[in-house]
Amino acid sequence: MAAARSSSGASGATRYEYSGSGPVRGAVRKVGRALRMPFTGTARGIRKATHAHGAGESGLGKLIELHAVNGAGDVMITVALASTVFFSVPTDEARGRVALYLAITMAPFTVLAPVIGPLLDRLPHGRRAAMAGSMLARALLALILSGAVASGSLELYPAALGVLVASKAYGVVRSAVVPRLLPPRFSLVKANSRVTLAGLLATGAAAPVGAGLQTIGPRWPLYGAFVLYVSGMFLSFSMPHKVDSAKGESRAVLAADEEHVHGPAKRQERQRKPGLRTVGPAVTHALAANASLKCLSGFLIFFLAFLLREHPMTGQSAAVSLGIVGVAAGAGNALGTAVGAWLKARAPEIIIVTVVAVVLGVAVVSAVFFGAFMTACLAAVAGFAQALAKLSLDATIQRDVPEAVRTSAFARSETLLQVAWVLGGAIGIALPLVGSLGLSVAAGIVAVGWLTTVRGLLASARRGPARPRVA
Repeated sequence: MAAARSSSGASGATRYEYSGSGPVRGAVRKVGRALRMPFTGTARGIRKATHAHGAGESGLGKLIELHAVNGAGDVMITVALASTVFFSVPTDEARGRVALYLAITMAPFTVLAPVIGPLLDRLPHGRRAAMAGSMLARALLALILSGAVASGSLELYPAALGVLVASKAYGVVRSAVVPRLLPPRFSLVKANSRVTLAGLLATGAAAPVGAGLQTIGPRWPLYGAFVLYVSGMFLSFSMPHKVDSAKGESRAVLAADEEHVHGPAKRQERQRKPGLRTVGPAVTHALAANASLKCLSGFLIFFLAFLLREHPMTGQSAAVSLGIVGVAAGAGNALGTAVGAWLKARAPEIIIVTVVAVVLGVAVVSAVFFGAFMTACLAAVAGFAQALAKLSLDATIQRDVPEAVRTSAFARSETLLQVAWVLGGAIGIALPLVGSLGLSVAAGIVAVGWLTTVRGLLASARRGPARPRVA
């Protein structure tokens, strides 16, 4: 056995000439570093990307990371509920279960959703706490759901409603927070595109992980969601304190008519109670067009889920068919987000009118030539248009709404879009499973939104930005 010997130099420091333990310890450290490298290297790469271009200094990087955690947790919940409510039973029974799920969770949500924005609007000093509370609520509800999915108890439905409400509350607060975290020379469109893209990437990465956990047992995706939401709770409190500042803010109301925007002074003074009446015509027309796309999104999710399960793509299973459409929609959404960041805030009204028109055209062609390829194309184009139109709506709000009321406008617009999604889902679950009929209804949904807003949007683009009053 080799013994450790030392000799002292002029400085009195001890130097090991030879030690049997030294090389072993060094080798262990090298192996440890090698094993940690995939994780630490990935973490450093993610941190570098999320904190680039001043996002780290402004606090936007923290919000990007929080939204990624939020997206990953939500997809874990989705995997667990889809496996329980949808895939575990025959199609007819699954349709009844999903209809029951919609009735018990979505119907109350349509009543609660309009309250979320105004309620959070009254709590401008507690935005970090609101996001942390949303994360904590979903973490606890994930544990309740883990017992419900195993036993099949009715606790699943109220717990799922709670998760839905908490998730939308987070979305409303996030929309209100982004303007407060903009780095220098950073447009709101670019910031929102980064946040949205982080959520999409996290969702895409977490979906197969959730599916893998589902193979272990129905509880495991929900345990994964619990861990993610708890980490999200701590991330919420790590954001800068300026998120909670309400300095210079007031409440906004949304309207398209000139009487409310430029009405008599006495009328403006009397109308102090917040409502959906007065931020300017361009914003409300853009919001209506976005609502039609959001309604289309909810419709396609539920209608195609049952249609492809009963009539999958040629040569493919139901799960693979749904996966193809889901990947197409996700890829379109990511591409729309990237294009939105590239276009920045150029002519948002023209962008919205154009992308909605493209979706309408593809929906009509898909209804006439119904098939697997056209269905996937419609999903991809709808995802692309929804992402780009939402970023253009954000640009319109940034341009037309004063900073003093901008966070309020974001909160209220987000709530209306979620109600539109619920309405589309309800239509999708109620229709018979006939492909051409369903896609004709999809075209009708988009046509209503496009035809009712195109004239107003183009007129707003010609007039230029309006400056609404502060309530």
